[in-house]
Amino acid sequence: MRRKIVAAVAALAAAFGLALSAAPAQASTGGEPDGSTHAGVAIIVYYTPQGRFRCSGALVSPTVLLTAAHCTDGALGKTLVSFDSTIAERPPSGFPAAANPSVGYTSADLAGKISGTAHTDPDFSHFTDENNWNDVGVIVLDSPVSLPTYSLAAAGTLDALAPGDVPKTRVTAVGYGTELAKPATGPQRRVPVTYPLIRRSVDLRAQQVGPQILTTHANVNPGAGTGGICSGDSGGPAFLGDTIVALTSFGRSNCLALDGLQRVDLAPVQSWLAGFGVVS
Repeated sequence: MRRKIVAAVAALAAAFGLALSAAPAQASTGGEPDGSTHAGVAIIVYYTPQGRFRCSGALVSPTVLLTAAHCTDGALGKTLVSFDSTIAERPPSGFPAAANPSVGYTSADLAGKISGTAHTDPDFSHFTDENNWNDVGVIVLDSPVSLPTYSLAAAGTLDALAPGDVPKTRVTAVGYGTELAKPATGPQRRVPVTYPLIRRSVDLRAQQVGPQILTTHANVNPGAGTGGICSGDSGGPAFLGDTIVALTSFGRSNCLALDGLQRVDLAPVQSWLAGFGVVS
């Protein structure tokens, strides 16, 4: 998995919530299959007027899934949620289609499946203000689930790091994003591949702590055990220790260079989440 982008080219960030109709996916570049390690991390599937998309998210209460704002903004109807570690080894994904894509998923479309309603932080800047990014959203589940839940890092956790400690800091990202791989034939440049569609985890090396964004290196370094994030990882959690300190937000379309993670150790973000019963 991986991704990158800066405020000047932030429109690319939306691509990290990948269109399932175009290319379902895998998960973490330079990472490992997650199995049951992070059983409370889910894939979400939803419709917007532009089509069907997928992102990742983390369970922060039995009824609330934390994800990115660009994975909830403009969502039509219900959102499909699955905590299965392996979605599909090969196409198709197995996710149902909405009977009427113009209204999104309905309860009838998702009968017998986990579903919920999307909510977007009203301060989400739509990638226009690096200092007021607020790429945070939630899915409120229609029914509680009995799976592990995760806590938010305390406000100011990343600010408390000494500058010299930032490059030594590793966070663990988890999600269902696209993997980079060399094709079987033709040019051997690594490209995003679509299957298997699985949950993966990867360690990311911190580079810079900004007012809203934690920047991490996306270059795969097997010796250091680090990697990056890619399409479909949007909204997935980044853990510092046992708590969620950030969410996958944006990256380059080639899933290389630097990754941008939305911090959730911020008082305004945590104040909004408290309205859904989520506290650090």
